Amino acid sequence: MTVWDRPEPPPRPVPLDRERIVAAAVALADEGGLEAVSLRKVAARLNAGPMRLYGFIATKEELFDLMMDEVQAEIIPDERPGDWREALSGLAHRTRRAALRHEWLADLLGGRPSPGPNGLAVTESTLAALDGLADIDTVMRAVETVGSYSTGAIRREIANLRAERATGLSKREWQRAHGPHLTKMLATGRFPALSKAVYDGTHVDAETSFTTGLEWVLDAVAAKLGQP
Repeated sequence: MTVWDRPEPPPRPVPLDRERIVAAAVALADEGGLEAVSLRKVAARLNAGPMRLYGFIATKEELFDLMMDEVQAEIIPDERPGDWREALSGLAHRTRRAALRHEWLADLLGGRPSPGPNGLAVTESTLAALDGLADIDTVMRAVETVGSYSTGAIRREIANLRAERATGLSKREWQRAHGPHLTKMLATGRFPALSKAVYDGTHVDAETSFTTGLEWVLDAVAAKLGQP
């Protein structure tokens, strides 16, 4: 029986339900990451005894599933996408924006799917936009391919943001700090391709990089689907 199928116990003596528990857990994670979330800490924020929470949630993994599904509500499209490309592109961009609001989401992306109502709604809207364009196996591979790109790109962006906070250096400041060493290494002539990338490449912001890569992946999916 999943956490969504299991009935909730009575809300007394302290007013309590899964909605309040999940909201408190999301707030803790937004403040300090998944490592800041435990049933004990959630209970303390709600002024409830830790054992009370076990009537609503059996494990921390169940809590993470509920948190993930709560944020999935932010990813559900407001209206039916116009076509498959808009559906997959919109899903990727909404997922990225949700991860920038809730950085801990990046740590859960790509894991086993959680069958919560919001997660199922996201999947349904995405698959429905590709329905009839190809056999179901091809459709599933298309969705997985775009999802894999998005997850990797989002994790890289979040990792950079965390590195900035941990070191106290922005990306540009970090580059300046390491510039002398890199210049010396490139001057040896051992890294010609890397040297060309450093000196001749166009360096773009994270959103532009994400969007460009996503468009390339969508072009590849379009070719496989035989769609314009």
